[in-house]
Amino acid sequence: MPEGSRPAPPRHPGSSRRRGRTIPKGRQLVPSAHDEVRALLGDAPRRPDLLIEFLHLIQDEYGHLSAAHLVALGEELHMAQAEVYEVATFYAHFDVVKEGEAVPPPVTVRVCENLSCNLAGAEKLIADLNVTAGADVRVVRAPCMGHCHTAPVAEVGHYFVDHADAAAVSKAIAEHRHEPVVPTYKELDAYRADGGYRTLERLRNGGLSREQLVDIVDKAGLRGCGGAGFPTARKWKSVLGEPGPRLMAVNADEGEPGTFKDRYFLETDPHRVLEGMLMAAHLVEAADIYFYLRDEYPECREILTREIARLELAGLLAGTRVHLRRGAGAYICGEESAMIESIEGKRGLPRHKPPLPFQVGIFGRPTLINNPETLYWVRDLVERGPEWWTGQGRNGRKGLHVYSVSGRVANPGVKIAPAGVTVRELIDEFCGGMQHGHTLKAYVPGGPSSGILPASIGDIPLDFGTLEPHGSFIGSAAVVILSDKDDIKDAALNLMRFFMDESCGQCTPCRVGTEKAVKLMGARGWNETLLNELSVAMRDASICGLGQAAPNSVTSVMKHFPSDVGIVR
Repeated sequence: MPEGSRPAPPRHPGSSRRRGRTIPKGRQLVPSAHDEVRALLGDAPRRPDLLIEFLHLIQDEYGHLSAAHLVALGEELHMAQAEVYEVATFYAHFDVVKEGEAVPPPVTVRVCENLSCNLAGAEKLIADLNVTAGADVRVVRAPCMGHCHTAPVAEVGHYFVDHADAAAVSKAIAEHRHEPVVPTYKELDAYRADGGYRTLERLRNGGLSREQLVDIVDKAGLRGCGGAGFPTARKWKSVLGEPGPRLMAVNADEGEPGTFKDRYFLETDPHRVLEGMLMAAHLVEAADIYFYLRDEYPECREILTREIARLELAGLLAGTRVHLRRGAGAYICGEESAMIESIEGKRGLPRHKPPLPFQVGIFGRPTLINNPETLYWVRDLVERGPEWWTGQGRNGRKGLHVYSVSGRVANPGVKIAPAGVTVRELIDEFCGGMQHGHTLKAYVPGGPSSGILPASIGDIPLDFGTLEPHGSFIGSAAVVILSDKDDIKDAALNLMRFFMDESCGQCTPCRVGTEKAVKLMGARGWNETLLNELSVAMRDASICGLGQAAPNSVTSVMKHFPSDVGIVR
């Protein structure tokens, strides 16, 4: 034995020497998948906040998200696989395929199953498609797509079939219609010919001061049109009170079933929204604007992509950067803090408040958030004056309101009407009356969150603050009309199923409460005591407005339609 060496210790019988791991734990990077992801990303900056945008690139290219591509994307972004996976599986429009699972068929048909489409025969459409669709077609139930006035609607790829039946959908599949059809809209040159962007230029060159702009909007009393109705001028002042740098976000994620007004503005007169956006951004000195658009609006995405590029070429952005961000099928991202999380490339989980977004918003900066309809009116208020706005209205209310009307009316659609019209006035004067053979029985005044009200109180002005005494609110002004031929219990259950499916799952009162409510509402007769207790728990303990407002569809029906749900008093 060499000098200084020691003999090896004796090994126990049956023992074996432990060998080191030859490969690291977890999924391994597949070179071919890595090359494919790098080719898709091109020269785009590798930032975590772009994760959802990159997931869309992969989904659009391959029709699904494979495990190999998710690993490769994590490698490119220097993110843990778990971070990428949790985001990809949160959003409904991403098809994550695990190892060993079959990839989805080449064609996906989404059929809206929410209230307006349900009234128009969505269940029959789904049943028919399940019989007629071939093996290479997948039929999926989907939440509201913003085509409530052309119900029922089906989406083949990104092509929409309005007033759909199985034959029309099959024709679209056979003709390979998978891409969106961009409608005719007012482009930049036409908008500028009508005086567009002159008001923005006045603001930028000092002809209209920031103080004057805020004062005009304040005197008009313009309120946020996304659902909460917060005074616009007060929100602007709150953001201005925070130290810079500041950011701005446009919340175009209108996912409330029955709502499609923002889509209407973006598909007809997008520059009126964009001018209002740039004016608000100039006001709060936001150099970066994040325009968050729901994924169900591919036509709007194409329009905005074109027109924002034209604004850049025309020099009208003046150094302001507009980042068009695409949602991925999550209603909860309409809640402003969940939208911020999504913009940052994360799951759309609502934040605890305070702090509020105007204090700590995108990337921790003070952030102004407005919705498209609110911004649409800014130019008119400046050019026509606040007196023009306050001179509108009916039944003691002031201003104009944009109502998305669907359901059992003769002429559904977007209706710009005096604020304060009643539902009867809205139906008779703006919608051509009820459908033939139908009589008004009930109505949803402001989307599922507002509950269901009876025709007996159909003479209440539809505006902010008028419906609260009746346990409701105007919300997003998504008005769905129900008739004597509709089942109120089924309608309420349809609304609650929507909330159950769209709950982000972060808090127990909402996640478990909506599921429990669906089970209780499916019974022959409703347990009023138990449903009331559940509603109180959801309202008091849910983190955000989804869980807090979901019980309205239950409590309103128990109050106004007890016999329809088997409650005997």
